[in-house]
Amino acid sequence: MTFAYISLGSNLCDPKDQLRKALTALEQLPDIDVKRISSLYRSAAVGPGIQPNYLNAVLLLATDLSPTALLDATQQIERNQGRVRGVRWGARTLDIDLLLYGDLQIDSTRLTVPHPRMQQRNFVLYPLREISDTNLVLPDGSDLDTLLQQCTNADLIRTEYPLLRI
Repeated sequence: MTFAYISLGSNLCDPKDQLRKALTALEQLPDIDVKRISSLYRSAAVGPGIQPNYLNAVLLLATDLSPTALLDATQQIERNQGRVRGVRWGARTLDIDLLLYGDLQIDSTRLTVPHPRMQQRNFVLYPLREISDTNLVLPDGSDLDTLLQQCTNADLIRTEYPLLRI
């Protein structure tokens, strides 16, 4: 099995419920074992126009799925929960991003790992640090604690303990 980190985010249609449903869907997949779940974090929307705040979390998974198969599975969960890909960085019912997949670096037309913008996103870095045992070192050699020192936590609010498993 490979360890992978994914992020969950939602700012439409009861975001907390959207994240719970995503967690349940992930736990029902036979080749995924959810190991850790961060607290929920509220953050300002990154994107065009006026949008509601996001609710975010990061999960640690153990999986036998390949990176592309994991991407396919998470995109199917997004579609099942009403995700419509329209305006880039627009409001959405659910956004699932593959942040890290073992120590792999992937740069393909469909998938980039580590996630290309995770190093600038406090709503990814803070929950990631919460569930990592040590000072996580990314495949490019950068370490999480250094990235956190360079990233402000402005407009980021830890709202709740981890999502309840249903």
